[in-house]
Amino acid sequence: MKGLGARHIALALLAFLLVWAAVVATKVPPSEAVRSFIDGSMGGPAAWRQTFREMTPLVVTGLAVFLALRAGLFNIGADGQLTMGAAAACHFALAFPGPTGLWLGSLAAMAAGAAWALPAGLIKAYRGGHEVISTIMLNNVAGFLTVWLAAGPMRDMKQQSPTTRLLDKGSFLPNLVEGGPFRLSLALLIGILGVAILAFWLKRTVAGYELSATGANPSAAETAGVNVRAVTIKAMMASGAIAGLAGAFLVQAFEHRFYANFSPGYGFDGLGVALLSGGSPWGLVPSAFLFAVLSSGTSSIQLTGVPKGLNGILLGLLIMVFASVRYRRSRTVGD
Repeated sequence: MKGLGARHIALALLAFLLVWAAVVATKVPPSEAVRSFIDGSMGGPAAWRQTFREMTPLVVTGLAVFLALRAGLFNIGADGQLTMGAAAACHFALAFPGPTGLWLGSLAAMAAGAAWALPAGLIKAYRGGHEVISTIMLNNVAGFLTVWLAAGPMRDMKQQSPTTRLLDKGSFLPNLVEGGPFRLSLALLIGILGVAILAFWLKRTVAGYELSATGANPSAAETAGVNVRAVTIKAMMASGAIAGLAGAFLVQAFEHRFYANFSPGYGFDGLGVALLSGGSPWGLVPSAFLFAVLSSGTSSIQLTGVPKGLNGILLGLLIMVFASVRYRRSRTVGD
């Protein structure tokens, strides 16, 4: 395979052996684990429903992180922005039951995500502070703040756990397909449409060119007349808005409420989705699907005795192999 040398093949084989060893260490027959993995992720309508459900926030958070990466920014704060967006979407959906709450909640989620990303953008643009540090700190603040909201002002007092009451059905985001155990939410289509819009915007608009130029070489972009500070702030806010919308989708399409510790880490997985996309917006779709299959499959094999932590091992090794191949190809082109 072009661009794939003996070292990369050896690295891929080593990754496979590590996964195999991890499964064997649990004393679960590998054949049983593989069968359970496939059944849990693609083994029937219910499995596909879960895989597409996992894929939806991954596409959107991957899109958010990808946009920031194209501007040269590592938005590690997508998880906090998603959480703030989810809380905002739930608040407005509860306050205005029906379609009005759905629309207002979506807009509020984007505004909340953008506002939560703004401090990191300002610090980066005007003080040179690294966005990785500031966004990680904002993640923690978002986590504590939303736990307080779910346990206090937004709490349904009829429930023992810190959670809001359920949304009115009129505030649900509808399904595209609904039959038997299978469901396919409109949110996934919107996420894929967002990928198409971003791909067009980056290639066909001046603003998209300026964002890419800023990410590639800020000094050269500034020399060419690009307002690098403005692009940095706008890119971070846009990334936060998209992550906030992912939170709205989780509330409106799947959870139908908000609760403490809302996100299982979709914002961090979105970084992996973006890195695995190969630098192309269209690569976000298969990348998110792969992450979703791994998540659904590893959840299923827990029943056989394999720890869910295997998911992290698989994703980490996958990104390591892919990054190695990408680095080698970029070195080859550079030489």
